[in-house]
Amino acid sequence: MGLINPEFHTLPELFSSVFSHYRGKKDKFPIARKINGVYEPIPYESLEKDVHAFSAFLRENGIGPQDRVAILSENRPGWYLSDMAILTIGAIDVPLYPSLPPNQIEYILKNCSAKGIVVSNMLQLGKILSIWQNLPDLGLVIVLNRLEEPIEDVIDLNHAKKTGKKILEDKPWILDGIKVEPEDTATIIYTSGTTGLPKGVMLSHRNLCENVKSCSTVIRLDETDCSLSFLPLSHAYERTGGYYLLFSCGASIYLAESIETISLNITEAKPTIIFTVPRLFDRMKTNMLKQIGNESAVKKKIFHWAIKTGEEYHRQMNEKNRVSMPLAVQHNLADKLVYHKIRKKFGGRLRYFVSGGAALPQKIGEFFQALEIPILEGFGLTETSPVTNVNRPEKIKFGTVGPAVANVEVKIAEDGEILLKGPNIMKGYWQDETATNEVIRDGWFYSGDIGVIDPDGYLKITDRKKHIIVTSGGKNIAPQPIENLIADSPFVDQVIVIGEKRPFLIAVIVPDFAKLAEFAAQNSIAANSNKELIENKAVHQIYEKLMRTISRQLATHEKVRKFLLIDEAFSVEKGDMTPTLKLKRKAITEKYVQEIDKVYNALNMVYNTE
Repeated sequence: MGLINPEFHTLPELFSSVFSHYRGKKDKFPIARKINGVYEPIPYESLEKDVHAFSAFLRENGIGPQDRVAILSENRPGWYLSDMAILTIGAIDVPLYPSLPPNQIEYILKNCSAKGIVVSNMLQLGKILSIWQNLPDLGLVIVLNRLEEPIEDVIDLNHAKKTGKKILEDKPWILDGIKVEPEDTATIIYTSGTTGLPKGVMLSHRNLCENVKSCSTVIRLDETDCSLSFLPLSHAYERTGGYYLLFSCGASIYLAESIETISLNITEAKPTIIFTVPRLFDRMKTNMLKQIGNESAVKKKIFHWAIKTGEEYHRQMNEKNRVSMPLAVQHNLADKLVYHKIRKKFGGRLRYFVSGGAALPQKIGEFFQALEIPILEGFGLTETSPVTNVNRPEKIKFGTVGPAVANVEVKIAEDGEILLKGPNIMKGYWQDETATNEVIRDGWFYSGDIGVIDPDGYLKITDRKKHIIVTSGGKNIAPQPIENLIADSPFVDQVIVIGEKRPFLIAVIVPDFAKLAEFAAQNSIAANSNKELIENKAVHQIYEKLMRTISRQLATHEKVRKFLLIDEAFSVEKGDMTPTLKLKRKAITEKYVQEIDKVYNALNMVYNTE
């Protein structure tokens, strides 16, 4: 069936058309959440009534068209409800990662002059209460959880909905006459800038609606589909793909309880599609191989034979569009012995994963494809609403992010930078014309990524032009502010933070050896060289304490989990620095790749054990 209404031009039009289509249909639902160990659906009719009530409450309490209202919450039904209610009255929502510390929340709320905020629980509310005095524009604070005791000037969602229903009875016209235009800003999503100060990406209703329409022609969904949602809705990728696209096609969204429960929730929800990031595949492959490692020698042999058979099967299909008869027979047997059992662990209905937010290692993609679990890797940025490219189900080319979606043009600049054009390109950065003009020139968006387009029109990302780290979990992190915090220590001479395509950040540190020598003398530490000095336990404790101290000022995904101490300074002569004394991240990472890999392997063992 695809889109229920292909003619929507604003998000309120999308919501309204879907609610109208399912009015009176009790067997379909947009969202399901776990209650007392069982997934309970939220009917369309119930959600629609709550949206109207909450919209009326917001309108009555001074929220009008283009006013900013933030959402600081984990994925839960109240997130969708808040988003729909805010957009329905023409206001702008500002999603915030729930892992953000108070100082970063304060900067964003102040920068966008937010008039209201919806928070999930007492932990998030505590952050707001600690900074509220610094936010003169913030007048409305709503908490999704029920308040056990009254808090001055704070209201919970349940009370807000009840109040909204009463407002609708007394003023049935309150939501009439609200006109939302396609070019109106729908959301401001803050993303890390190279200087570390977040920039507010303004996405219009047209940006988001056109991107949903474009994606629907590649990822074909209907009301028989369902997804398991666990990526944060504050991320543009989950918002467009895992929410608006699914809702527009009548598909159901099951909310995962947590990252730790994904395996269990998949068997319960039996999803047909899952939007995720490469980090999940790393974990799944590790766990799968770990389980196989505990099996008998015969079962191990069968599993690895099935993997090789699957890889050869897809290699021949990609090259010739057919396979030899003996291989077809072997593949059929491998399916009965191995593939279908693994698919059962994914609920038995999964058609494909969609991977975005970071680069998918080619070998990971081929591993899952060999098991008949296809992954569609895509590409995009917050500034592009976000999807610009995605692999096609009928032709997957790992190592690429696929052809452009409908309405998106891609070209490569003379220096290799990927340029993008289309109705999905952002309006600009909030109150930052200079930054906007740097990335949008002559109608083209300059992505900051380097790439090539192959003869089939598939885009391959080869490098990054800008110094933003994208972890394997899809988090965008500006390393410079973190490096500045570390460099403030008298025990640090030089530092770079790395984590591109990795699950966590680590710091590569050149200590201030003069300061360390003083410390060694004061603590009777004998060392004949810098190398011996940095291997000393007491010296390591200095930097462990430093990491703990700076972590308090950082969001969860920004925390530096480990460090690597280097016994010689970076220099121009050694190729570690430019003539203007800027550190060459790529050169340093390649130079110390073995040491860095050891740190990450140790970290992965710790986190996989946990």
